Amino acid sequence: MKRVSAVTVRKRLVFVLLAGIAMFAIIGVRLGYVQFALGDDLTDKAQDLWSRNIPFEPERGKITDRNGVALAENKSAPTVYVVPRQIEDPAEAAKKLASVLNITEKKAYAHLTKRASIERIHPEGRKISFEKAEEVRRLGIKGVYIAEDSKRHYPFEKSLAHVLGFAGIDNQGLMGLEAYYDKELSGEKGAMRFFSDAKGKRMPQMPDGYAAPVDGLDLRLTIDSNIQTIVERELDIAEAKYEPDGAIVIAMNPNNGEILAMASRPSFNPEQFQKVSPEIYNRNLPIWSTYEPGSTFKIITLAAALEEKKVDLYKDHFNDPGSVTVGGARLRCWKRGGHGHQSFLEVVENSCNPGFVELGERLGKEKLFQYVRDFGFGQKTGIDLQGEGKGILFNIDRVGPVEQATTAFGQGVAVTPIQQAVAVSAAVNGGILYQPYVAKELIDPITGEVVKRKSPVAKKRVISPETSRQIRYALESVVAKGTGRNAFVDGYRVGGKTGTAQKAKDGRYLENNHIVSFIGVAPADDPQIVVYTAIDNPKGTVQFGGTVAAPIVGKIMEDSLQVLDVKPRKKQLEKELQWNDPQIVEVPDFKGMTKKELSTQLYNFQLEIEGSGSKVVQQSPMAGAKVEAGSAVRLYLN
Repeated sequence: MKRVSAVTVRKRLVFVLLAGIAMFAIIGVRLGYVQFALGDDLTDKAQDLWSRNIPFEPERGKITDRNGVALAENKSAPTVYVVPRQIEDPAEAAKKLASVLNITEKKAYAHLTKRASIERIHPEGRKISFEKAEEVRRLGIKGVYIAEDSKRHYPFEKSLAHVLGFAGIDNQGLMGLEAYYDKELSGEKGAMRFFSDAKGKRMPQMPDGYAAPVDGLDLRLTIDSNIQTIVERELDIAEAKYEPDGAIVIAMNPNNGEILAMASRPSFNPEQFQKVSPEIYNRNLPIWSTYEPGSTFKIITLAAALEEKKVDLYKDHFNDPGSVTVGGARLRCWKRGGHGHQSFLEVVENSCNPGFVELGERLGKEKLFQYVRDFGFGQKTGIDLQGEGKGILFNIDRVGPVEQATTAFGQGVAVTPIQQAVAVSAAVNGGILYQPYVAKELIDPITGEVVKRKSPVAKKRVISPETSRQIRYALESVVAKGTGRNAFVDGYRVGGKTGTAQKAKDGRYLENNHIVSFIGVAPADDPQIVVYTAIDNPKGTVQFGGTVAAPIVGKIMEDSLQVLDVKPRKKQLEKELQWNDPQIVEVPDFKGMTKKELSTQLYNFQLEIEGSGSKVVQQSPMAGAKVEAGSAVRLYLN
């Protein structure tokens, strides 16, 4: 037998000892690393295996008008969750749940037995009423939970629908401002956490946890809900009266780009958007639709001619025979036989096409199109809404005499309503082109502090203040003496311009199918509001902007100026009456008059007397108001 020396044995023992020490050192280091470096992470992962989270949705930020009136808010709407492993008798539980949530027992059973740590009953158990949630609670089913949730509510229903847009069932913004500012409005989810073992049993020794949701920011708009209500009312009336293919209104502050109201028809209720065609809610017509503007575009030609000193409205004259021939094409005036000899101020008042062709020729195509682009046409305005169009302009290299002439009076180009409102605002506000916007401020819902504020963006100066002043006077003259007479508002200096544009299809103009429009500004000497309206193919009427659109703008102006607290002015251009205009008379002061005095005098009113006293103590309308002759005046006796 081979003998092993003591030295060898000692070496082997030392090796084994060192190997053992190394192994224990490695194990110790590893345990230390796991304990101290990975301990928290592993504990969290273990807890995640044991934990079940019942989500708590954050409160989506409210959307309000400029005065804090809620336009989009939230209604509490609980949601039903189940933890399948905690359900003791799935068949019995399914039967109970099915009767309350109005679903089949088979579907309820499928939810209750699903191989998942937590299951949401969708859609029947989502965003249910408080009463329904209480019914579920009273069932007392172990493993069934009610989580706090909410759904979007639009208190004004169809009002401002295309601008606000809507949110989906998960409170995610899908359209309009809801989508554009979804990140700011959404907030962060919270949850209630409880712990259960592998069999789904609650672990009472582990305390439940709760992470509060973080609510979204509130969004305050430039919209004035009072003006919006006026606009919606007038569109409802126009829709009932004319049955148009479509209609739009934009009201904006010309001095900073703030949108005060915006609406279109057809409309929809954002809470029931599934009930209408996507073509309705996907198209915010005031910023999306593109069409020939017609004569409202003449304001741009006028601005360019005045700025370039190509015309003097009072000294220069023009003879309109009813048509003009350009490049072999005969371009007609809307008035058969023409307007004859007139000053260029009368050319504007009469919306005379040949007169504006003359202005376009004086400018030349380069200058004309330079101003068209400077006023923002052919490009997006940059408004903070989805789906904006940019219109269509002729390529300058392909502009001949005919294209130049038709552009001068608003044919052959395609623009959006928002472009027109922005451009005319620049024409009347002193010459500054502003970027339009709808969102004014983002506000912390807890502290009320403004987190972010949008300031007006002045893009460029397009004309001088003096040119702007002349345009305002010319537009006021259009309303007092020209084609815009139906927009006249007694006591307020209103300016404006009519538009009547034929619609085209497959390269040809349609017969008796026009988009009639009017754009107004008030007060003409100190503009506070610009209103643009367009009615697409009104039925049962003469399709002229002055006949259909001008009265709508006039009524919107009259009521909106009162909302803006703009006082009536005594000085304004007198309206030039025509044979078919109603006679306007001033209401006298009837207070203090006796029945006998009332009966012995002749008044051009229908007097409606109420009460049994002997003297008049109150009247409506008040003394000094101007009304149509023959209107009713109500008198109250003491």
